[in-house]
Amino acid sequence: MSYLDILVLAIALSIDASVVSFSNGLIVAQNKRKNSLILAFSVGFFQFLMPLIGGLLAHSVYKYVEPFDQWIVFGIFVILGGKLIKDAFDKEGTPEKSTCYLCFSYILLVSVATSIDAMAAGASLYFTGTAIFFPAVIIGIVTFFNSLLGFWSGHLFKRFPTKNLEISGGVILILLGAKVLLESF
Repeated sequence: MSYLDILVLAIALSIDASVVSFSNGLIVAQNKRKNSLILAFSVGFFQFLMPLIGGLLAHSVYKYVEPFDQWIVFGIFVILGGKLIKDAFDKEGTPEKSTCYLCFSYILLVSVATSIDAMAAGASLYFTGTAIFFPAVIIGIVTFFNSLLGFWSGHLFKRFPTKNLEISGGVILILLGAKVLLESF
């Protein structure tokens, strides 16, 4: 696989993380720098880790997970998107409370959901005979920077009412999950 192929693969794999980061950039109001870096590091790290795991497990486990991977991603995104939409309506008419959009469990779920396709890419790299470590590093770095770009792009749209942004962020996550599911057919 050429360096250009690896870069294109990295950009393609980072798009999901960028979209999720965009939706979080719409919502997160406190500690923006810290939260954007935590989110970007987490999704970047998992995008680095999953191709390695995919490559290691390609010959045995992947064949069992592969038929359902799009359903796993879809389910996670629907749950996360539904939570954002539910939280938007739960806060209606109540004083502002500290909602944890970027809790450990949320970040972990987002990181895993956006990197399942990277595990599949790692398995594919394994089957093509490509060494996996270097592409995994590139995938992680590109995802980190695209996640930051997505988060801060979303933050630029903060002029809109918060409830609408939370609903939009939830819808974006659900649509992203539906996209993953539709691509499998």
